[in-house]
Amino acid sequence: MSANDTPHRGLLPAGLSDMLPPEAALEAHAMERVMGRLAAHGYQRVKPPLVEFEESLLGGPGAALAKDTFRLMDPVSQRMMGVRPDMTVQIARIAVTRLRDAPRPLRLSYAGNVIRVRGSQLRPERQFAQAGAELIGPDSADADAETILLAVEALRAVGVANLSVDLNLPTLVTAVCRSLALPAVTVARLRRALERKDEDAVRRSLGAASASADLFVGLLRTVGPAEPGLTALQALDLPEDARAEADRLEAVMLLVRTAAPDLRLTIDPVEYRGLEYQTGVSFTFYALDTRGELGRGGRYRAGYPEDEAAADLSVVPIASETGPADAGRGRTVPATGFTLYMDTVSGAARIQLPGQRLYVPPGTPWNALAGWQAQGFLTVRGLDAGAEPATEARRLGCTHTLVDGKPTAI
Repeated sequence: MSANDTPHRGLLPAGLSDMLPPEAALEAHAMERVMGRLAAHGYQRVKPPLVEFEESLLGGPGAALAKDTFRLMDPVSQRMMGVRPDMTVQIARIAVTRLRDAPRPLRLSYAGNVIRVRGSQLRPERQFAQAGAELIGPDSADADAETILLAVEALRAVGVANLSVDLNLPTLVTAVCRSLALPAVTVARLRRALERKDEDAVRRSLGAASASADLFVGLLRTVGPAEPGLTALQALDLPEDARAEADRLEAVMLLVRTAAPDLRLTIDPVEYRGLEYQTGVSFTFYALDTRGELGRGGRYRAGYPEDEAAADLSVVPIASETGPADAGRGRTVPATGFTLYMDTVSGAARIQLPGQRLYVPPGTPWNALAGWQAQGFLTVRGLDAGAEPATEARRLGCTHTLVDGKPTAI
């Protein structure tokens, strides 16, 4: 084998990377704080598997993530499985199968790694950690506001500053287009124009339906700070379904504003990219000095709707540990929740790792380390009896060493 053929063992596929010290510890510490805040509000943690049968992973809301999902054959069952690209769909499955009889509202939290087939321009990483919560059962403005406020509290608990929440209505444009009976090709052109926030393109995209252009241009002009944007949205002549969505957004915004008067809120009622399976008020979290999204969430239907009409929900079986993946088909329930992207969150967080590294010289009894650890130190036990303690301590990244039996900064 020539030198050029020698594999580079440190080389990883695009979008995958090793997280090294101290970033790995910072992310883990941030995740612990986030999960602690969720637990404090009654959200119980669940742990779904890394892979599962593709028909359950990609059913219901998971269908929107099919293109992002790695697939592999299970050598035991000879059935196709998927590696989770997102954990929300797994929590939805758990809610309508194994926890179908649990009291509602059901509050669940989760944390773990996901992997996707490809990254995006804003998020090139293909593997990253998620932490989040789902509120399953109620369909109300109170529930929507709770998830937003819970995420804000969790982000503030890790020291994320200059938070901003963008409120969205991903089904609003669909409702307006439906009421106007716009053909599919026109809707597709209109969506592209709205994505670019291009008023002239919006008017051109409507062609023969140009009489409706003022309404869609009006929707574009609502994008921005929440209060003036909502006022402009409510002044538009919206069809009944779209009006109900705008009213719900107003109710949610007022609840959030009352609880967090200093929180920066914006609205974008025409945004839907990345929110394809959402069915109501949705939201995205940003920090003004951080690139990319900290997380997102919103309202959706948890479960598998494709045969809902034919299902007898009173006899839907609970999936067993090894049972069929389609157990629970036909059951959907209202839900809302959020997912935080912990790599971005930990990068925006202003936290310090607990404890300082204390170098203890070789020969120190193992049971003596607990005393220093109880004082908040992270002990690093020397193994080279010939090394000068202060020099060795610096080499190993320690902040303190023992001098006459007392921790001393170096």
